[in-house]
Amino acid sequence: MLAELTAPNCNWLSTGREVFPAMVAAIDAAQESVCLETYIYASDPLGELFREALLRALSRGARVQVLIDALGSAGLANSFWNPLREAGGEVRVFNPLTLHRLSIRNHRKLLVCDRRVAFVGGFNISSEYQGDGVTCGWCDLGLKVEGPLVAQMEASFQDMFAQADCRRKRVLIPSAKKTVFATHEQLLLSGPGRGASPIKTALRADLVQARRLDIMMAYFLPTRRLRRQIARVARHGARVRLILAGKSDVLISQLAAQSLYRRLLGAGVEIYEYQPQVLHAKLIVIDDVVYAGSANLDPRSLNLNYELMVRLESRETAAQAREWFEANLPHCQRISLEAWRHSRSLWCRLKQRWAYFLLVRIDPYIAGRQWRALPD
Repeated sequence: MLAELTAPNCNWLSTGREVFPAMVAAIDAAQESVCLETYIYASDPLGELFREALLRALSRGARVQVLIDALGSAGLANSFWNPLREAGGEVRVFNPLTLHRLSIRNHRKLLVCDRRVAFVGGFNISSEYQGDGVTCGWCDLGLKVEGPLVAQMEASFQDMFAQADCRRKRVLIPSAKKTVFATHEQLLLSGPGRGASPIKTALRADLVQARRLDIMMAYFLPTRRLRRQIARVARHGARVRLILAGKSDVLISQLAAQSLYRRLLGAGVEIYEYQPQVLHAKLIVIDDVVYAGSANLDPRSLNLNYELMVRLESRETAAQAREWFEANLPHCQRISLEAWRHSRSLWCRLKQRWAYFLLVRIDPYIAGRQWRALPD
């Protein structure tokens, strides 16, 4: 795996061994404010390490705010945060669990310190992410960001923090879907409800003229339109490579992704499955444009969850991202069309189609009904 990769206003952090010490160091350097937002926060040694760092920030007089998702962090006892609350910290749980709005989730991962430095990516605060992604620990990717987008990231955090009870659509919609522009950087914010997803909109525009495409994705089930665009890029002679999960923590997602292999392979797309550890990374490189953040290429991330992605336009950044992509290829098994056709039994194909149906039809249907049922 690669060590830190530098790019304009950002550093790539390609393993848990890199990202978590860097995040704790940023918290320890904070003097004014710390905003931490995550889908999963576990009460394990890593979670305790972060809590102690947050307590130290409070002792220096910094304002500390923590936002966790109720479903993602369902295993975390409320009492875990008592020391932080007693010291003056603020902790909120996004969308407390109730059956009638269970599907509305905040999947974002974000740390902002002093409106100066921010961390985004796929890493949750959980010990299973610690390691190098090869010999131990899940394979994931993070990004340390400085510059004009950081203040906008904190503003986005404050919007989500204020709306954590998730009781009314009217207050959630305005800030959930928008694009924030800087010189060569964009912050893409997405959420449920009406209106186009900025993530999908940006991807579609970039894919129209794509000459080269590399995707490393934990959960891969793009919309039909995006699938057709990816296949079209390959049919037009461009090289398209996908690194997908050979091991996954969500088996139904892996099965659904595999239901798409035959058509993608037939279009000339190269598919590789990551073997050593669970794959949790979210990276898309289209020519000289890079996407990184919390969103997967699946219906939940593209249409249902609250997500945060950074879009970077830089030849240097894209080259560095592809360097990390290339470094992971030796740990993958390439899937060939002929071998794939002969390897799947009828039962295997049925499982994959049912997984596709559940994730593409049933889950969005339930989530849509729950969203529409929320009062305005």
